[in-house]
Amino acid sequence: MAKKTDSIYAAPLQEMVDFQFDERVAAVFPDMIQRSVPGYGMIIANIGIVAARYAQPKSRCYDLGCSLGAATLSMRQRITQPECDIVAVDNSPAMVERCREILARDTVPTVPVTLVCADIQDVAIENASVVVLNFTLQFIPPAERLALIRRIYTGLRPGGILILSEKIAFQDEGRQEFHVELHHDFKRANGYSDLEISQKRSALENVMIPEPLSCHHERLKAAGFSFSEVWFQCFNFASLVAIK
Repeated sequence: MAKKTDSIYAAPLQEMVDFQFDERVAAVFPDMIQRSVPGYGMIIANIGIVAARYAQPKSRCYDLGCSLGAATLSMRQRITQPECDIVAVDNSPAMVERCREILARDTVPTVPVTLVCADIQDVAIENASVVVLNFTLQFIPPAERLALIRRIYTGLRPGGILILSEKIAFQDEGRQEFHVELHHDFKRANGYSDLEISQKRSALENVMIPEPLSCHHERLKAAGFSFSEVWFQCFNFASLVAIK
């Protein structure tokens, strides 16, 4: 299936509405994410490698906010532990429907996948050895984030991991400007115009709320995790691993 080009914000908008994962976004999401998130392909590839190391026999691996299932597929193609299964969850019907089609075309059927259309805050986390939040927590209201991380911690087996990828903010104004400008240059290099960059940023302003890395480490510790480490960062995008 040919990848469609993201041009959602290419023309001036008469009215700015909040970004949402609707059918328009689902149709161009692979192009949008690759051109918008520095290092996205590397993060996805290594989620499978990390998950393969920490997945435990007879356990569940969760992809919370799975979108089109990239992290799910990465885990599925790497995990070799017996009797593991993956639960992939997203609250966008458009994303889930396209994800279902993509998973059906996958030629690696060794790890069963259950695809669920639901709010990740309503899904029980049970008998988990790996949980992935890949650019998902940033869309949860900040006041509700600790409760979600605590639920994940409770649902993990000892030795289980949370892989948490996020756009990050910087408390120092100079560092924030440095990373934002380089991110915008990255998007320009990938063909986005200044209009597209500006309009998408406005659409995301009230929907996606990044936090400093220190907030993530403090929250993970408060939830009970004994270890958290940044394993990847490119500009203002990072991925962490936390171990129970």
